[in-house]
Amino acid sequence: MTANWLERISAFSRSPSRFLSGTTAEDFLAELLRELRDDRASFGVKVLLLSPLCEHPSLLCPSDAVGEETALELMSVLDQCPPKSVQFRCQLLVALTAVLVCTSCVAIRSRASQDFLDLLLQMVQDTGDLRGDDGLRSPRATACDCLRELEACSPGLLAQRLELLGGLRQRESSRLHQAYAALHTLVLRNAVYRLARDTGAGGEHLKALLGGNTWVAWEAELDSGPANDGDCSAALSSLTLGPMGTVPTLQTGPDCKELRSVLSSLLEESYLLTPLCQAALLHRLTEVVAMVPGVPPAVFRAQLLRLLGTSEVCLLHAMLLLKCAFTDSLFSAEDEAFLLQRLVVLSQHPLLSAPEKLFYVDCLLHFPENRPIGCGADGDEALPVLLTPRLASALAPTVFDDGATGLARLNLLSLVFLEEVEGEEGEESRGLAYLYEHLASLLRVVSNGGGRELVVTSFRAAFLFLFYFCHVERYCHSLTEELCQLYLRHAHLAPHVINLADRVQEKLAGSDWAVGFLRALQGVITEVPPTCLTSLHLGYHLKTLARAAEEGEITQHRTVRFLSGVIAAPPPSPPAGGAWRLGNGLLAVCRRLLVHPGLDSLFVPLADVLQHLTRCYGDTDIQDHARLYYTLLTSLSREKLTGVLAPEGGRRIAKRSLSCIVGESEGLVSALTIHRTDTSIIGLTAARSKPRGGAPADEVGELRQSETFPAEARAALEEYRAQFDAPGFASHVAIDYRLTHIDGDPRFDQLFSIRLHFGLTDDHYEELADVSVPWLLRGGSPPEVTLRLKPRRPRPTTLRASAIFTAEDGLSWFTVLPQVHVAFQQAFAPLPAPRAWGRGGGPVLFEALWGEMSAEDQADCATSLFCCQMEEGPLSALVEEHFLPFLISERSDEDEFRVLLFLPPRAHVLLRIRPGEPAQFHIATDDWRLLSHLNSYLLTITSSQGDAPP
Repeated sequence: MTANWLERISAFSRSPSRFLSGTTAEDFLAELLRELRDDRASFGVKVLLLSPLCEHPSLLCPSDAVGEETALELMSVLDQCPPKSVQFRCQLLVALTAVLVCTSCVAIRSRASQDFLDLLLQMVQDTGDLRGDDGLRSPRATACDCLRELEACSPGLLAQRLELLGGLRQRESSRLHQAYAALHTLVLRNAVYRLARDTGAGGEHLKALLGGNTWVAWEAELDSGPANDGDCSAALSSLTLGPMGTVPTLQTGPDCKELRSVLSSLLEESYLLTPLCQAALLHRLTEVVAMVPGVPPAVFRAQLLRLLGTSEVCLLHAMLLLKCAFTDSLFSAEDEAFLLQRLVVLSQHPLLSAPEKLFYVDCLLHFPENRPIGCGADGDEALPVLLTPRLASALAPTVFDDGATGLARLNLLSLVFLEEVEGEEGEESRGLAYLYEHLASLLRVVSNGGGRELVVTSFRAAFLFLFYFCHVERYCHSLTEELCQLYLRHAHLAPHVINLADRVQEKLAGSDWAVGFLRALQGVITEVPPTCLTSLHLGYHLKTLARAAEEGEITQHRTVRFLSGVIAAPPPSPPAGGAWRLGNGLLAVCRRLLVHPGLDSLFVPLADVLQHLTRCYGDTDIQDHARLYYTLLTSLSREKLTGVLAPEGGRRIAKRSLSCIVGESEGLVSALTIHRTDTSIIGLTAARSKPRGGAPADEVGELRQSETFPAEARAALEEYRAQFDAPGFASHVAIDYRLTHIDGDPRFDQLFSIRLHFGLTDDHYEELADVSVPWLLRGGSPPEVTLRLKPRRPRPTTLRASAIFTAEDGLSWFTVLPQVHVAFQQAFAPLPAPRAWGRGGGPVLFEALWGEMSAEDQADCATSLFCCQMEEGPLSALVEEHFLPFLISERSDEDEFRVLLFLPPRAHVLLRIRPGEPAQFHIATDDWRLLSHLNSYLLTITSSQGDAPP
């Protein structure tokens, strides 16, 4: 059993959706809870069983009601769990928290969430483990974490317990002090935020909050339920991402001794915490002080002296948040200069990792200045005033840096030298020269065989340099020459070269560098004799020339001459498929030339190239395309050529193009289109028909008189079950419906060639095949539609239905039908007994199945009892109306009616119906998951007889 659960939980964790395609979330949850209540299961297995609830609570508990029920079940399991099972108790607390939070039970303050909250508070106050083993403290630590999670997801939940949590934090001297401090800080921050949002709150409310007293106004607000979505989202987000002017404030006056005392206590104890916990605590307390102007930021001064020398990334980030929030109210000019110098040193420290260095460079680019001059407050990169070129020179990039670090430093130094690049002498001009020399060094390394990472870094560095200094013509011209020489040596860099031109043209709309670069590439490529090129290099050159041909400012005479030379002397022995690829490269250039503004001057040489390809090229596909281009060139004007061949997003011609030839008639287009109706036109209604089995009539076997049947129960059961070895035996349920009009639109009075399509809303049944109906005439007899459903699990379900049909006017239409509901009782089928059995075989099989299902060692079998107030006469009428096709006993036997329901593919429900006070329905089934659906069905049919059940 343990191995089975291990496999099932592992399968669920790998793919929950695939796992639930074989069962339902409701059934799987019921199995988990039943196994958790089983005393025979080990606690190791039970810990494993809780993992689906911890990882996917909303999937297993889709509604608040299911979450409430599940939480109550888990709390009852927790009550019965022995104290020594520490790991299981901790995992139970985590699972309970996940279920209550994800199903919104905490947000709506449900009864289960309130009980669980009281339990957690009781656990965090239980200090009986102070002298015990450290392992016994795990439940308290887990309870603190659960409380923090509840408070984080529902801000203000623990506001009235603030004094209690503060006292627990101060009294705790074990390693759990950190958990109590984190919980206390979060609750304090959320409580102050809720007060600051309340326009009527003031200093007395804050004093009462910290003192543990309650007051009418705010207590009513807390008890009224959760805050609205806007308040919650603001409470869950950081308040120190921008200027503090946008933070809600609580006006308390200068006298705020209680809050100062709490803040001082938390800050004095912060050195006992881990760096990550210290950073979180400082972040929350920064928000508190920002919301209460009565507390001066100087309360952080003692901590600031320690933080300025920290080597922890998280603590440095917390210090920058403090600086962003309080600027010169807390940081002097000397502090700011020291912090900036420290960031510069850390950005190039040899012992730090690349991610840490990148973080420090980013801090320099978004440094919160005391008195900012620039406009970097909106998130744009901007250098602090104190970062001079001399100070930033320590961050000069080198060819030995990794790609990300080198680009970050290049970006920073480019900003430093951007403002004074015009100086002919001085430190700034030397800095720009160094940056260009660094870029040239990278390109030389690539030219000598650098790897892919270095290639990408070099082209990104070239883009950064152009982004900042594209107006410095001397360096831009030199960069163009360097890149052209690099391309000639390594033609496989064509995609990088084209991408660089595209990105520069996209980001620097006012610069003509990209056009000049493409013109230079065209020049160096066309100067190379085609006979010196291999097929591979020629393919790259054609891609580059095609990109250059997209620019109307670049004349294309050299390109056409190059194409003429290529087709006159093609490269020798291209590899397999090389002729086709080369031909497509040539055609790609020709296509760009056909829409070039200078086409008139290229007409004759371009026509010669296309005609040569049409007659002499060795690939038929290339010949056909070349013939098409030649025809277009010689038959259409340049304006029409542009309209036909212009790429998506290019210039459109507001005239009819070649594609319009296909649709000369709007009537033809309309006839070829499937239209959609605004409302549902037709629908399916259930037809009253006898229940049918899933197998054909000659296999299912009616319960009639026959010659022989097994007299022994075990033999009858074996013979009956042997039938299911045949594939598809008794696996379908046939349900009859009638197709009718539900809309009065006269256009759809006569429908023909109706094709019904059905979609599933769950995985209880296999996919249904489409159903064809010849016609549907309004006022005529509605046609009958039989759906053959193949259940995976016999459950109620809903089918989505749609139809495509032809109306009287000849147009095709698509309509969505109302959903088709399949009730639980519609899956009932008569007993598929062997054909040779008569009526006498049914009772024998009934007793055999009843005995098997009543045994205690059957895993999925179950027995139950349903009672209702009903006289003998109405009970007999009920059996005859609803269960007659499934009746096993004689109709004259009124002491007990025996009913055997078969539900494909292999489920059974047995009923012993006995009259009396009350009437009793004894139930046995081999699938206990059917009991809830059967109970609902019995409630429905017994209520319809006139007397509702108790």
